[in-house]
Amino acid sequence: MTTILVTGATGNVGPHLIRELAARGERVRAFVRDAAKGRALLGDNVDLAVGDFADPSSIAAAVNGVDRVFLLTPSHPEMVTYERAIVGAAVAAGVRRVVKMSTVGADPRSDGRFASWQGQCEELLRATAIPSVILRSSYHMTNVLFFAESIRSIGKIFAPVDDAKIAMVDRRDLAAVAALALTEDGHDGRTYLISGPEAITYHDVASHLSQVLGRTVEVVDVPDEAATAAALRAGAPEWMALGIAEVHRQLKRGIAAQTSDVVRVLLEREPYSFAEFARDTAAVFS
Repeated sequence: MTTILVTGATGNVGPHLIRELAARGERVRAFVRDAAKGRALLGDNVDLAVGDFADPSSIAAAVNGVDRVFLLTPSHPEMVTYERAIVGAAVAAGVRRVVKMSTVGADPRSDGRFASWQGQCEELLRATAIPSVILRSSYHMTNVLFFAESIRSIGKIFAPVDDAKIAMVDRRDLAAVAALALTEDGHDGRTYLISGPEAITYHDVASHLSQVLGRTVEVVDVPDEAATAAALRAGAPEWMALGIAEVHRQLKRGIAAQTSDVVRVLLEREPYSFAEFARDTAAVFS
């Protein structure tokens, strides 16, 4: 039995991945900052490695004795530093495979900081001798949850995305592909784009939510500057507000419009649709 370290264990993908790995009979170690939160969210059968991405000694302790690593760090100005520390610790510990969660359009030269950081992280991982698999995620369906309050209160989504086509992906599909790449051979050196089944617009999102909620949900297109100002007023750090604005501009250029067959081919099933996601999360918007 292998031991797999899961970083980002309490985020959107981590809990689903841990359940997938447990179902496969794997031993899982979860890297968490808050032990109480980790235990409450992940249960009693997961080994917790308490630490922080900014603490190299805690990373070294977490990686010690593991065979494979799932690498997911938050979008943050220190992302490249964090991932360099994790990859370096993995090399020193003799880790045999790293599966990295990246993003569509990852490129060190991208004009979007999030995609640029991810591209830099991909490069530093590829520069090592560790066998690796890179999973480039399309736009997450869970991003729609950021509009939950305005949907609940006034039935509106305020988003500067026009009619952008977006192949939104469900976190359950990301977790399932990651579990497969961590536990099965034949994927080392591959880069997989993981998307939903179709490219949809935010107007389609509103339509699906309207059907599920039984009331009208509408999209209000707003200027980029207004969306950024609203994010800053809500308390987002400047780097985050500007980064989100860059993502919106990239979406309008079609960066996430491409669909892929990765879920169909590797998992031999259809990827989750936004209609299914809307039904499963309806209580959040009610």
